[in-house]
Amino acid sequence: MAEYKKVDEGLIKKTVSISRVSKVVKGGKRMSFTAICVVGDGVGKVGIAKCKGADVRIAVDKGLRKAEEKMVSINIKGSTIPHTLVGVYCRSRVLLKPARPGTGIIASSPVRAVVEACGIKDILTKNIGSKNIMNVTWATLEGLMNLSPVRKKPASSGEEVKVMKESE
Repeated sequence: MAEYKKVDEGLIKKTVSISRVSKVVKGGKRMSFTAICVVGDGVGKVGIAKCKGADVRIAVDKGLRKAEEKMVSINIKGSTIPHTLVGVYCRSRVLLKPARPGTGIIASSPVRAVVEACGIKDILTKNIGSKNIMNVTWATLEGLMNLSPVRKKPASSGEEVKVMKESE
């Protein structure tokens, strides 16, 4: 269901979901469309947005523009993530696990859209709890934002590295 676009400016733009919504007003029903869009640069930055519009094209354009403005940086280790974690948003939880090179992306459509836009090529995921598309998309982003940075090994193996606490 996710629509894939690679634009000339180097950004990967995807539409995760488009839904028709209606509002009951005095004269009848007023129809509009809601689009959930993901934008990423393919090397560690990704943004998500949900926008409404009177037409599908208007909703998608607004969503892509807003997602581009809201891009955040993600810590990636090679083609995967540094460690296992769980992203939580409302009642949706998404388990994200690093995978060996060549595994590919094992994920549902909303999770796949976020992970591909971010530039991750090897990952294992599992949706736990609510399967609501919007909540799963936001849970994936919350999880990726909570990744700790990759630690570098010391230059010589004989030296010990003292990690200082924030209070020191």
